[in-house]
Amino acid sequence: MADTDLSIFDELYGIIQDRKENPVQNSYVCSLLDHRKGIDKILEKVGEEAIETILAVKGNNREEIIYESSDLLFHLMVMFVAKGISLEEIATELKKRRK
Repeated sequence: MADTDLSIFDELYGIIQDRKENPVQNSYVCSLLDHRKGIDKILEKVGEEAIETILAVKGNNREEIIYESSDLLFHLMVMFVAKGISLEEIATELKKRRK
């Protein structure tokens, strides 16, 4: 597990951050970040994906768990960007909890 390349998280976070700073027409990320409902739209998606992840786990479907968990992580990253929270801050908090 230690050799797993997790750079996709940094890459995806960077893309979301770039969409915030440089909006692109017809971008799904921009549609979330610039939605008329504001942060509530992003929170709706986080909630929806969390429920779908739970249902996938309850259904014991490995492929669905991976798929829905990926959606959940993506929408959490959109939320982090919207609120100005870096992945480093999340990593620091997780590291604190290990002590």
